[in-house]
Amino acid sequence: MTQKRTDEVTTDKPRRYATIKQAAEYAACHVNTIRTQIARGELTGYRMGRRVIRVDLNELDDNMTTTRDEEVA
Repeated sequence: MTQKRTDEVTTDKPRRYATIKQAAEYAACHVNTIRTQIARGELTGYRMGRRVIRVDLNELDDNMTTTRDEEVA
């Protein structure tokens, strides 16, 4: 019998995998920003093989906030 992992988020949207470089271009930020978000646990990094790491662009979209959501100094 197989068990479903409880830490996975089920969603109706199919995952849109992108390399770290592609994700940085998509979000208009530096690749180190994406790497830092993965290291902090703010984004999930999906390992494809030994060296390739991908991120889900839907998760990246969900993590973005508008400036109205934050206090602007």
